[in-house]
Amino acid sequence: MKFLVIGESCKDIFVYGKTNRLCPEGPAPVFNPLFSTTNGGMARNVQKNIISMNVSCDIHTNNNWEDVKKTRYIDYNFNHLFLRVDEHDDTIRRTKELETIDYSNYEAIIISDYNKSFLTENDIEYIGAQHKNVFLDTKKHLYNDWCSNIRYIKINNFEYERTKHTLSDNIYEKLIVTLGAEGCLYRDETYPVPKVEMKDSSGAGDTFIAALVIKYLEANNIVDAIRHANLCATEVVQKRGAAIMETKE
Repeated sequence: MKFLVIGESCKDIFVYGKTNRLCPEGPAPVFNPLFSTTNGGMARNVQKNIISMNVSCDIHTNNNWEDVKKTRYIDYNFNHLFLRVDEHDDTIRRTKELETIDYSNYEAIIISDYNKSFLTENDIEYIGAQHKNVFLDTKKHLYNDWCSNIRYIKINNFEYERTKHTLSDNIYEKLIVTLGAEGCLYRDETYPVPKVEMKDSSGAGDTFIAALVIKYLEANNIVDAIRHANLCATEVVQKRGAAIMETKE
């Protein structure tokens, strides 16, 4: 199999440190950094998860992704997130036209849309018309006109609450809503996940969509794919940072 991920990317930076006292100038902790980790985030994290599952994957993303940064400051001992600093979101641009992509080269297309001006609703509508297996993970509000050709749509519960009043029956039938520690919702049925100690949910949605699409193409059964994706996401939230699945031989 070979997949294509389309969407905006960034550099994820996790700075781990310790805090032993409060700042004398104001009610804030004094953060002493110990070490940091850096990896490709957003659409690039989806691609990394797919590759980690032994599936070939290309990506169509912004060239300046390393300039677009999400930096998180985290207490190492307690795993408490103090602050996230986002930089240069407004510089994300698409430099290659969607019409130049040969979609027939791929078994599936995953749109990783963080709604930061890389893809418009018309762009997503166009991609959906080019291939029978287009899967969408989006931060946009959903309504029928521009996402009717998408195979399945994944959003989280917060996004679902914002957009549920605009959903047509057609969209609801293909909607998969992730619920964090409660699992996910599909067609009025909740699929639970094992109860585990969560260390970091960063990137769990990227793991979920990657595992979902791979399993769906293997089994041609969306319920089996959801259950598999739940287990994969549960594995990565037990690790620090935006973790990915361990490579399976």
